[in-house]
Amino acid sequence: MSMTGRGVGAAAGRAACVEVELSSVNRRQLDLSVGLPRCLAAFESRVQGMIQRTMSRGRITGEIRVVWTESGQASAVRVDEGVARAHVEAVRAAAKRLNLPDDLKASDLLLLPDAVVVERRDSDPGALWSLVEQALARALSGLQAMRRKEGAALARDLRKRFKTLKTLGRRLAVRAPAVTEAYRTNLLRRIGAVLPERSWAEDERVLKEVALFADRSDVTEEQVRLDSHLRQADDLLKTGGVAGRTLDFLVQEMGREINTIGSKANDADITRLVIAYKAELERIREQAQNIE
Repeated sequence: MSMTGRGVGAAAGRAACVEVELSSVNRRQLDLSVGLPRCLAAFESRVQGMIQRTMSRGRITGEIRVVWTESGQASAVRVDEGVARAHVEAVRAAAKRLNLPDDLKASDLLLLPDAVVVERRDSDPGALWSLVEQALARALSGLQAMRRKEGAALARDLRKRFKTLKTLGRRLAVRAPAVTEAYRTNLLRRIGAVLPERSWAEDERVLKEVALFADRSDVTEEQVRLDSHLRQADDLLKTGGVAGRTLDFLVQEMGREINTIGSKANDADITRLVIAYKAELERIREQAQNIE
């Protein structure tokens, strides 16, 4: 499943309509930033809990809005004197320090954050939470649907890239055994150019040097592990579920193995294959960052 998506939801009751809008982008951990109006502040932990039970990775941003109906309109407006007093004292202290005129008016209280409290006729917390829960569930459902759709497209792209890696792996497997023979042929040619009077093909020192080179350049174990990691990555896409972190780990391991193959092989053809393999791995790594 992709970590990119968007979802909206709404639920209406007698006193209010709750609207929810969510969007998500890739992030290694789960990061929530959903804005709530003051009347829903008590539900913040519940909202976060619902999202956390649905999502495991990604940055989730959004907003929850409450649109009050006529029956839910304000029945009383009052000033929170404690909050207002704190604001006024802070403003007057700042004005004194900055040599500004103290010209606060009663109407200025309307501009002070949280100083004016609006009370509703229908303020049943249970009914309001029920609306929030319904709207949030619908938004999460839409978000997940879009993430699944994006994830399916990502999976198709990754399968193509895995197929490319398998092809490159087969070419590596064909070329690797020929590296030692190419080294032997080149070594005999160079020795023969300097000391042409005899055949060096069966010389013990030459055979020992070729054997040492074969041991240093053998990449059989790396190829086996590389193929194993690739099969595991392919299986992840087939089984589905939360695969992003595991795929990211497998890509890192494949990168280590292909780097080792490149450093041990000492062959131009293998070097070209390694470069192509690493380039494809980097593209897969970028895609894996967006998988949950």
